[in-house]
Amino acid sequence: MYIDILFLRELLLDGVILLTTAWVRRSRPNPFRILAAAAFGACYVVLMLFPPLSFLFTVVVKVIISLAMLWIAFGFHSLQHFLRTIGAFYSVNFVAAGAILGSYYLFMQGSGEVWRTISFADGSVQAEVKFGFFYFIAAFSIGLYIYRTVLTQKRERELVHTHLANVKVMIDDLCWECTGLIDTGNQLYDPLSRTPVMIMEASSWQDELPASWLKSIQESQVDRLVAGLHDEPFKWQERLRLIPYRGVNRGSQFMLALKPDKVKITREGIVYETHKVLIGLDGGKLASDGAYQAIIHPSMVQT
Repeated sequence: MYIDILFLRELLLDGVILLTTAWVRRSRPNPFRILAAAAFGACYVVLMLFPPLSFLFTVVVKVIISLAMLWIAFGFHSLQHFLRTIGAFYSVNFVAAGAILGSYYLFMQGSGEVWRTISFADGSVQAEVKFGFFYFIAAFSIGLYIYRTVLTQKRERELVHTHLANVKVMIDDLCWECTGLIDTGNQLYDPLSRTPVMIMEASSWQDELPASWLKSIQESQVDRLVAGLHDEPFKWQERLRLIPYRGVNRGSQFMLALKPDKVKITREGIVYETHKVLIGLDGGKLASDGAYQAIIHPSMVQT
């Protein structure tokens, strides 16, 4: 292999890894610093061609070189920030290496190909992996895409979890308990009384609501339901409210709501109790994974 080809290949790979590290860390580094760091790493790899410099390829030196690359590419703002960048850098490397090896053995046809990659020498077993440059880039990209997707989903779940709270709704001598999400974007109020509206899944009230009501709520035909109240009396008819709202990509709609006696919300050991609230009934599932069954109005968790 020619030195210039080796240098260019390593320059490209190191640049991709550093840019992916920046992508994972959600930072925008200077392109010239990325290029300088990638060139520094490529020069280090070229030294492999010189046997007298073999002492440079110990684990300690490799770690020092990688830290120097990160310092050149991203700088040193604080110890915590630099440690997170190091973690992201090595995670990207390990994920990419695992994706490449995994895909390599995944597409092997038969045990014969596996044995051709294994050799025995001086009582030890050596495995040899051969693949083209474009195959390497494809496997590398797929592995990083999967890694970033999983990482993003994990962060979203953690963000949702920090806004979850226990909800208890009391009417007469009955109590409904569920998990709610505190949504700062929920600014739904009753336009007449300016009472905040907390949204709950209508299925949580299926033991108290008539089956035809649940169907009407699911089909967004609440206005017809209220118009026919005299045909099907309801024990909490005086607690019913009709709340106008604007749905996503839809026009004005109406939501059926109930006036509870009180609602208790427990979050991080603190209990918030309110009497001025309406419970809006939603016909679908608020969370696809069932993590929460209610959307809490932000005004309900203010001291």
